[in-house]
Amino acid sequence: MRILLLLCAALPALAQVTPADLLKPLKNDWPTYNGDYSGRRFSALKDINTATVKHLSLAWSQRYTPGPNAPAGRGRGGAPPAKLIIGGEGTGDFAAGGGTIKASVLAVGGTLYFSMPDNAWAVDARDGRELWHYYWKTRGGTHIGNRGLAMWNHYLYMETPDNYLVSLDARTGKERWHKTIADLDQGYFSTPAPIVAGNHVLVGTGNDIDSPGFLLSFDAETGELEWKFYTVPMQKGDPGLDTWASLDAARHGGAQTWIPGAYDPETKLYIIGTGNPTPAYTTGKRGDGDNLFTCSLVAIHVDTGKMAWYFQTSPHDMHDYDSAQTPILIDAPFNGKPRKLVLTAARNGYFFTLDRVTGERLVTSKYGEFTNWAKGLNKFGGPEHDPRKDPTVGGALVSPTSDGTVNWQPPAYSPDTGLFYVPEGNGFSLFYLTDVDPRGSMGLGGKEEVGVGTGGNYLSAIDYRTGKVVWRHRYYGNGGGGGLLATAGGLLFAGDGMGNFVAHDAKTGKPLWNTRIGNVTNAPQTFLLDGHQYVTVATGDTLWAFILN
Repeated sequence: MRILLLLCAALPALAQVTPADLLKPLKNDWPTYNGDYSGRRFSALKDINTATVKHLSLAWSQRYTPGPNAPAGRGRGGAPPAKLIIGGEGTGDFAAGGGTIKASVLAVGGTLYFSMPDNAWAVDARDGRELWHYYWKTRGGTHIGNRGLAMWNHYLYMETPDNYLVSLDARTGKERWHKTIADLDQGYFSTPAPIVAGNHVLVGTGNDIDSPGFLLSFDAETGELEWKFYTVPMQKGDPGLDTWASLDAARHGGAQTWIPGAYDPETKLYIIGTGNPTPAYTTGKRGDGDNLFTCSLVAIHVDTGKMAWYFQTSPHDMHDYDSAQTPILIDAPFNGKPRKLVLTAARNGYFFTLDRVTGERLVTSKYGEFTNWAKGLNKFGGPEHDPRKDPTVGGALVSPTSDGTVNWQPPAYSPDTGLFYVPEGNGFSLFYLTDVDPRGSMGLGGKEEVGVGTGGNYLSAIDYRTGKVVWRHRYYGNGGGGGLLATAGGLLFAGDGMGNFVAHDAKTGKPLWNTRIGNVTNAPQTFLLDGHQYVTVATGDTLWAFILN
């Protein structure tokens, strides 16, 4: 009996996340992809601050091996090995890669929950010891990454590359059910982290060929499909159809939902960015219009799946500038009046401030120093497509590259500084048109892109009221790593692209602390446990946890 009591005392409490918990500002735990619904990635914890961060030290690091044959390590005190749970629709003979942690790590009640493609773990937040490991036998699909898990009560939700939504019991890792998201045979593959709003599990997917994008809502308890929202027109009479060459072009038009959005509980609007149109680099099939609702912010009612408003950040995109970046919701003054705002720094080098209730555009600015693909602003306040920068047989010099000033990496916002933080890459590419057939090429085909240099990579801070960059801190690699974290301690955490994990002064960008752990692959998290503030971050298959010494 004494041994049993000691083992129970050593195990972390496998807690739950209630719907009420998800409505609270971010503090002791990290219960969803961006910490809370706002997308700010701002924690109220401040034990680690500008004065104390110099004492930040490694608490533990642990490697995690995906797959059914992964070794099950033991933790402190000879605790039993982690339990392996196997599910999936595949035969088990498909060996997929993807052994990199790109996921946001959920921290709830002393347990960390995270994922790689086809894999999910629960580990002890005190030492990284595995509690259970779930492995999904895949049918295939692109294993480029997995952005993480969602949690609701004591259930977890994960998307798989072969397009299933899987629900697990967070206490045991046992599968509850799995539901189909999309058709693998149509080229879909699913990488986003689900978001739970109320009892709706909101699920996106991706595709690099000419298939329509969409967002799904599943019942959090039963897994039954509630609604499906297409991000391109699919029927005669649908809004936006007049911006395409034909209904058939729109139905094959892309606009994938690659990255989780942000949720406003007051209006029940889920605001999410959409991907590029397809074909991406040739216009024969899709015509010369704006191609709605690609490269847009779209606000969707979570109870009905109906669109409330949209704003297009890259009309008639010709450079694969997905607008699938995490939007950030803030309540803040604008022109002397309190406003409910949504902010986004798009992959195309432009920053936007909108009214999140109506979609009204308030600010448009060019934050990429050398962004040159547009010729001004259109009547809606979005950048105006410049045909001279489209891929040509002779080559068009364009900044940013198709990777963008920022890609999928989550930004951050601090209400203490009023600044929006984002990586800024100013690469240049020559875009060559290799398929001159006006009917166009599928997906991302029909062009050749050659990188020809850079104007510099930065960690940048933007004033949401003006769109102007307040400061830039130059990085000598691809700055920002896997995303950013801001805290009430006056800090901004990021990877610098050269193998360092860095804590910056959020007001000035000055580096205050760093450690060389390798290239950061996810956005950092912070949480409070046993009276200590932890900061966690991943490099490849390794998770690192830091506390004050």
